[in-house]
Amino acid sequence: MTVKIILAGPRGKMGSEALNMIHNEDKFQLVACIDKPNSELPDFTSTTEVPVYSNATQCFTEVEADVYIDLTIPEVGFPHTKQALEHNIRAVVGTSGFTSEQIQELTTIANENKVGCIIAPNFALGAVLMMLFSKMAATYFPDVEIIEKHHDNKIDAPSGTATKTIEMIQQTRQTKQQGHPDEYEIMQGARGAECDGMRVHSMRLPGLVAHQEVIFGGTSELLTIKHDSFHRESFMNGLKLAVNEVLPLQTLVYGLENVMDIN
Repeated sequence: MTVKIILAGPRGKMGSEALNMIHNEDKFQLVACIDKPNSELPDFTSTTEVPVYSNATQCFTEVEADVYIDLTIPEVGFPHTKQALEHNIRAVVGTSGFTSEQIQELTTIANENKVGCIIAPNFALGAVLMMLFSKMAATYFPDVEIIEKHHDNKIDAPSGTATKTIEMIQQTRQTKQQGHPDEYEIMQGARGAECDGMRVHSMRLPGLVAHQEVIFGGTSELLTIKHDSFHRESFMNGLKLAVNEVLPLQTLVYGLENVMDIN
C-alpha cells in the first residue's frame, strides 16, 4: 500500500528532513506541500515535482491524500490540522505549543469523523523512552527538576517535550512542594517555571538542537535521565512510525509512546 502524504512546512529544518525521509521510504509518496511565501527561505516551488499550495483548504479539497504531516508553528498548525481532519485526512503533528483546549477540539473532530491523528511533542524514539523512564522514576523520586535546551529560534517555552514529561511524571509522582519553604528569588525567574512543585528551566542558544535532562534528587543520591538530539534526522524514525501507526486509528493520540510497542 502506498501512503499518499501532504507535507506542511517543507522548507523548514524539520520539513527538509521529512522530505528526505518520505523520498527514501518506498511506500511513502509525497503528493502535495503546503507552504507560505517566505523571502528568508530559498524558493521551493521550482524544485519539487508536486503542487505547492499556500491555501490549505484548496489543497485538502483538490488533493487525494492519506496523511497530512504538520511541522510548522501553532498559529498555522492548529487550523491546518483541523481542516485536514474535517476533510477525513489523517494527521501527524510535530508542531509544539498547542493548548489543551486546541488538543481537545482536535480530539472531538477526530472522534466524530473516526479519523486518526497523532500529536507528538517529540519524534525522537530516545526522547520518548526518556519520558517513560522519568515517569517510572517519579514513583520513587518525587523531587525533580527539568532542564530543556533548544536552538535559539524556538519560540515556545517550555518545550512540548518538557510539558509532556511533566504530565507523565504527574501520573506517578506524589505531589509535594520542593525546596526550602521560605526560598525566594533575588532575580525573578531564577528558580524556573513551577508546576505542581516541580521546576522546569528552558535554555535557548545557537548550536543546540533538542536536549533534555530530568534530574531526580533523593537521600545522598541523584538520578539523571538525559536525551540529546544532535541532528534533526534523529526525529525521522519516529515520524515514519507515526505515519504508519496513524493509518488504522480512529481517534487522536497525544504522545508517540502510545503507539510504540514498549510493553
